[in-house]
Amino acid sequence: MSLRWISVFLDVPPNLLDVATTFWTEVTGTRPGPPVGSNGEFVPLEQQPEQASLWLQRTQDGSMSCHLDLYVEDVAAEVRRATGLGARQTGVLEELEVVVLASPGGLPFCLVEHRGQSARMVPVGPEGASSLLDQVCLDIPPSRYDAECGFWADLTGWPLTGSDAHEEFRRLTRPPEVPFAFLLQRLDDHADQVTAHLDQSCEDRDAASARHTLLGATVVRRTERWTVMRDPVGLTYCNTAKRPGAV
Repeated sequence: MSLRWISVFLDVPPNLLDVATTFWTEVTGTRPGPPVGSNGEFVPLEQQPEQASLWLQRTQDGSMSCHLDLYVEDVAAEVRRATGLGARQTGVLEELEVVVLASPGGLPFCLVEHRGQSARMVPVGPEGASSLLDQVCLDIPPSRYDAECGFWADLTGWPLTGSDAHEEFRRLTRPPEVPFAFLLQRLDDHADQVTAHLDQSCEDRDAASARHTLLGATVVRRTERWTVMRDPVGLTYCNTAKRPGAV
């Protein structure tokens, strides 16, 4: 795949869009860019103009979730390849030239023509306690884990590696110009569908988590290497001990 860029979309209901915008712009040091879509339902959060890798999407059915947009050179060719690997095409947004698909495990993603994005986000926050939104974690039921890992490795063309510290995790090694790393987590429950959440790399994750609580987030659980958080609208994400900027 000629994967040139990745954007993560946080999908939120209309009545929570302003709350989500306020929180995530503060956390990531971004500002809202011009909305796009037939009803202005897609809002880019930008550190630099036209370089967004984090977006908010206003949903109409009240649902909340997280999905990916993959930016490629040839959308039609990549749709054929993705469906050949087991993805399902579920829709087309003609006005945006976006093809909507779902992975074999049911995770929504879109294929979009690359639009020249090249500037990754940089860490933000006080000296010694900076953080960077730079990883998407796919939460995969045990019965789907091997197939889903294989699908994303084949689709991206990125090497799939194991984790030395935690056997329930595998990684896709991204090119340095792509804004999000992929972590693939095997869940310990039997959910039916693959979902995704965002991870932040933190110099000091306790300081980052404390800052986020002041902005309206809630600490759900702290482990040795990550802290599970819930943002003010109810979306889960993690603050991790990974060094900001590390691949």
